[in-house]
Amino acid sequence: MALTSPRRAGRPRLHRFTRRDLAVLVVLLGIPVLLDVAIVWGPTLASIGLSFTSWDGIGDIHWAGGENYRNLAENYPPFWPAVRHNVLWLLFLGLIATPFGLFLAVLIDRGVRFSRFYQSVLYLPVVLSLAIVGFMAQLLLGTDQGAVNTLLGNHTDPIDWLGDSRLNIWMMMIAASWRHVGYVMILYLAGLKSVDPALKEAAAIDGANERQTFFRVVLPTLRPVNVVVGVITVIEALRAFDIVYAVNKGRNGLELLSVLITDNVIGEASRIGFGSAIAVVLLTVSLGCIVTFLVQELRGARDR
Repeated sequence: MALTSPRRAGRPRLHRFTRRDLAVLVVLLGIPVLLDVAIVWGPTLASIGLSFTSWDGIGDIHWAGGENYRNLAENYPPFWPAVRHNVLWLLFLGLIATPFGLFLAVLIDRGVRFSRFYQSVLYLPVVLSLAIVGFMAQLLLGTDQGAVNTLLGNHTDPIDWLGDSRLNIWMMMIAASWRHVGYVMILYLAGLKSVDPALKEAAAIDGANERQTFFRVVLPTLRPVNVVVGVITVIEALRAFDIVYAVNKGRNGLELLSVLITDNVIGEASRIGFGSAIAVVLLTVSLGCIVTFLVQELRGARDR
């Protein structure tokens, strides 16, 4: 039997890429990166630059400095209501819809009867776009033969669920949560299926009840899922647009930052620089929330 020399055995073998390997790497990595830069980061950087200009999309571009941001905060009445609505949307999804999705996932994970049926029914809204959900909300909540007012018997004096600025934002958040809950439920259900049963058995042997086992054993193991769900919740809340635009074009109590961007960029009076400033504000808030959440989650995972 041939013996391998110590020098050759201790030296790691280096794999040399052939031209074919390099071509495959360029195709598989280069094209997605180029598409990402062209579709995502290119427009993002362009919006940041345009936010400091005054441009109607046709004429010359004029440098405006911070004038767009100053007018946005001081001379644009819909801005602050839109900020409040976006924050309220985020809190509603994060504090009500997301925990409810986790609750449903825990119930189904316990092996209730017809669990597959419940999964399908609860996940079904996820395949619908928010614009379709908005149209469905109009059918259910409309004052003209709306299903909810019909069931309540409000024929002579129906409640204007979508026209009353004190009610419509809540109705839209509930409708959006209907879709969000199913998505969160599936993510947490997948995470619960991956939890080692031995951990639950060890907790039961130590005398922990079901509530203590879930919060002290199961939930900490779901930290990676929590990160994904948290990021998705922030994105869903801050990019909400189509559902309110389908109802009343995002007006009369349904103002959101995404709607203001659309109104200023492609509206009748095109103000691309001003709309870009709103887009930069939305981008900053989104990144701030996501980065803060990720830092807290990763710091907690490191301290464990």
